[in-house]
Amino acid sequence: MNEDIPQLPSYDESSLDAAFATLAEEVRGETSSHVDAEAFRLRWLGRKQGRLKLISDAWLKSSPAEARKPLGMRFNQLKQQIEVALADAIAAPATSALKAGIDITLPGSVRAPGIEHPLLKTMHEVVAVFHHLGYSTALGPQVESDFYNFEALNFPPNHPARDTQDTLVLAGQQAKASRDRLLMRTHTSPVQIRTMIAEAPPIRIVVPGKVHRNDAADATHSPVFHQVEGLCVDTNITFSDLKGTLDHAMKALFGSGVKTRFFPSFFPFTEPSADVQISCIFCAGKGCRKCKHSGWIELLGCGMVDPAVFASVDEQRVAQGKEAAYDPAKVTGFAFGMGVERIAMILHGVSEIGQFYSGDMRFLEQFA
Repeated sequence: MNEDIPQLPSYDESSLDAAFATLAEEVRGETSSHVDAEAFRLRWLGRKQGRLKLISDAWLKSSPAEARKPLGMRFNQLKQQIEVALADAIAAPATSALKAGIDITLPGSVRAPGIEHPLLKTMHEVVAVFHHLGYSTALGPQVESDFYNFEALNFPPNHPARDTQDTLVLAGQQAKASRDRLLMRTHTSPVQIRTMIAEAPPIRIVVPGKVHRNDAADATHSPVFHQVEGLCVDTNITFSDLKGTLDHAMKALFGSGVKTRFFPSFFPFTEPSADVQISCIFCAGKGCRKCKHSGWIELLGCGMVDPAVFASVDEQRVAQGKEAAYDPAKVTGFAFGMGVERIAMILHGVSEIGQFYSGDMRFLEQFA
């Protein structure tokens, strides 16, 4: 049969049988020897130029009404024959490999995954800095109780500090006590509380993860973002230890020439508290548009763990039958937290936070 599909001489049974028998023979002839399964599929089942499509256009569409039923039956039989032949062609290499003594049931070679998302890559880089300082990683749930997210961290009910972490509360919680109501965590600090309740000091952990706040999305804010927080609790931990730790971490992330400075701030769970700034990596502290011509970029918050937090932890430990282990007269600690998006934007010069979530491959491929 020619590549161009000829018109049928007539639509009687014998003519149809002869025409479709020729096509079936052609299918068998192509698959009797080794054939490229994909080429065979495209030749016969291609959506635009496949022979089955051309046959349909040439014979079915122009046929008289009385011939369409017998034509359709034979057309479907031919299609089934082609699909069976295609399946045999696909299976043939595996059968040959089995005959050659290759065990095709063994796992295949591992394919390398694609590149890390820039936020995930940045998070891993931050965590790695603290791993080198002896910190371990701790993880926790994104759905938390009010106790772990707020109360244990010295955010009593109706405290104005809660307004800065307006959160998303799960529906149907009204019947529960305030501390038991479930919400989407606004920071990864609840994991610090869980860790202290579960373990006695010394503790050195970093807590990476996703957090949620009821914030309007703009160039620098998102209702869903990522944090890396840290906690160090031991005897004789001082603010100098905190400063030295963060100064080392900032130099590891942004270069040895970067400087840090600390400004008094307020967080309910630390006392004293501080905001940390780094010298602008774009202008080396001289002042530019990126740092609003101040020479400094605000990056994270930190402070010494408030004794009230230790008291909440010990209260829960005793309630669970454990020994109180966080007497502020014996142990001290510091905590810090930084936004992963903020660090990624500075490291890569990204001005719009929404680009990280857009899924635009043109943007993401720049980080390959």
